[in-house]
Amino acid sequence: MELLTTEEMNRADALTAASGRPVGELMLAAGQAVRDSAVDMLPDGACVYVLCGTGNNGGDGFVAARLLQESGYRVRVGIVGDRGSMRPDAAAAAALWHGPVERVSADRLEGASLIVDALFGAGLARDVQGAALEAVRLVNRSTARVLAVDVPSGVDGTTGEVRGEAVQADATITFFRLKPGHVLLPGRELCGRVRLAQIGIEPGVLDAIGSRAWLNRPSLWGSCFPVPGAGGHKYSRGHALIAGGSTMTGAARLAARAALRTGAGLVTLGAPPAVLPIYQAALEAVIVLPMDGRGGFADLLLDDRRNAVLVGPGAGADFATRELAWLALESSRSVVLDADALTSFADEPEHLFSRNKQNGNVVLTPHEGEFNRVFRGLRGSSRSKLERARAAAEASGSVVLLKGADTVIAAPDGRAAISDNAPPWLATAGSGDVLAGIITGLLAQGMPAFEAAAAAAWMHGEAAREIGPGLIAEDLPDALRPVLARLYGAAARAQST
Repeated sequence: MELLTTEEMNRADALTAASGRPVGELMLAAGQAVRDSAVDMLPDGACVYVLCGTGNNGGDGFVAARLLQESGYRVRVGIVGDRGSMRPDAAAAAALWHGPVERVSADRLEGASLIVDALFGAGLARDVQGAALEAVRLVNRSTARVLAVDVPSGVDGTTGEVRGEAVQADATITFFRLKPGHVLLPGRELCGRVRLAQIGIEPGVLDAIGSRAWLNRPSLWGSCFPVPGAGGHKYSRGHALIAGGSTMTGAARLAARAALRTGAGLVTLGAPPAVLPIYQAALEAVIVLPMDGRGGFADLLLDDRRNAVLVGPGAGADFATRELAWLALESSRSVVLDADALTSFADEPEHLFSRNKQNGNVVLTPHEGEFNRVFRGLRGSSRSKLERARAAAEASGSVVLLKGADTVIAAPDGRAAISDNAPPWLATAGSGDVLAGIITGLLAQGMPAFEAAAAAAWMHGEAAREIGPGLIAEDLPDALRPVLARLYGAAARAQST
């Protein structure tokens, strides 16, 4: 589950070597894992072309080439760079390969069923240029399938960004732990199917490294996921309050249904008097009450049982929405600020940040456009999505859920999770309102902000996968039912063991 930057992975290697495990042993284990993955992609006796660089990634490639040849495959090896400049451990691995080492060219790749890309590893720190760039282009023009070692060459393993150009792989084999670049875009789309292999690095090194990023999975937040008990009742399961807008009324309705479906015992929606009948006619189990501006919202907050508040969906990006957000933050409830509630602070984000820090249990849910409006200091930054979300969380004193196909959830203390389960059809109008409602429903049931945001993002993606292509936002709340059933079932099994 942990995601290691290239720097952290280098530390894991160094700590393992310091403990007495030679790098050559790790390289042998890595090469064996590459060989096993290649065999899964090859017919018996097929031709394999192994493309090596001069670093340790190339050493893994030379090991795999030797083992594939010993397994009966026809193997050719090409190298980019001067073999004499290889790192010592990689050079030792290359010395055990007794076949020719070729200069990479288009004709050399012809006839290969599989290309093993061991040119660069995850730690590439510069754009691919020269002979390496030409090799990447030759691989991408080839009709052979491609197995990348660690990451596709040209992908930055820490950020997922492409360094100039990158190999498009059919599959990737990586070691010990995934890297952020395997799940952040565009790297994720270039990796193909990712396989993780253990090569002898002990999990205990993670304590020394102190990694704070994870793949978003139930094991990250499942221990605090709210599961209804036999003695529970609606008042024990939390009460969500949602501020409804007067123009785009569908947004708050979607959020309210999602909060209720997620398990909040009660959901109240405050509606401006002019549109109160619209909300009342469309919502049945949700309590709909009149909310006439700031004073009306303040009255709704007088009931202390309303312990989680959502402001923003369809609210309008204006001062009136900002006032509602201020009231919510001052109330010391758990708060979700979404959509217009964020944009309403675009000219003075520091006011939002100061109030977030005073509250301490706030989730902000921007998409990229809203993020750039509110976090102006990070606009145009060369930092990765993970790094930008972390910086935003620290600056704002809140959990930041930066939406997208590679949603990042970051906490002010540096914890972060990356979601990779959102299908393309989730990108549709209203889906973000449902996500905000799911978070609010989980907060109402007492889940901490970081865990609630991570759980909601995962549930959102799983619900979309349940529906499939053709999804519209109205489908999502009902699609949460089988997702919740699986989560409740997993919790029951965990309790019985």
